[in-house]
Amino acid sequence: MALGYWILIFFLTFCTMEFMAWFTHKYVMHGFLWSLHKDHHKKDHNSWFERNDTFFIFYAIVSMSFFSAAAYNGFWFGWPIGFGIMAYGAIYFLVHDIFIHQRFKIFRDAPNRYAKGVRRAHKMHHKHAGKKDGECFGMLLVPFKYFKKG
Repeated sequence: MALGYWILIFFLTFCTMEFMAWFTHKYVMHGFLWSLHKDHHKKDHNSWFERNDTFFIFYAIVSMSFFSAAAYNGFWFGWPIGFGIMAYGAIYFLVHDIFIHQRFKIFRDAPNRYAKGVRRAHKMHHKHAGKKDGECFGMLLVPFKYFKKG
């Protein structure tokens, strides 16, 4: 296994996860599994945890499955795929749960244009509390209109 292939697979997986996050958010979370996601749009409980956190657990299991396939079945590219999914999950958690939703009270202000644009796009997504009429389902890649100054 060449290191170059390992790095390429890792980055391709990481980038693919942005599409997977968008697809899952739009068609699964706002689709047939809305019952797990709706508490993220309108909190209906007193717990710090949300039913929506189930999706984080799902992708963690997918990542660990690739690690397992690599470790026990000789599926070597399971390592870079698993780490690509895990890295995306970590970035998603930092951006979505910590920076945007402030589940931990750190990174409250980011004076850069990209961070403000991502936060603005996510705010537009949450202006719709229901299952329908959503917009901006991605996380790291959002439409350019949200990066305009102002």
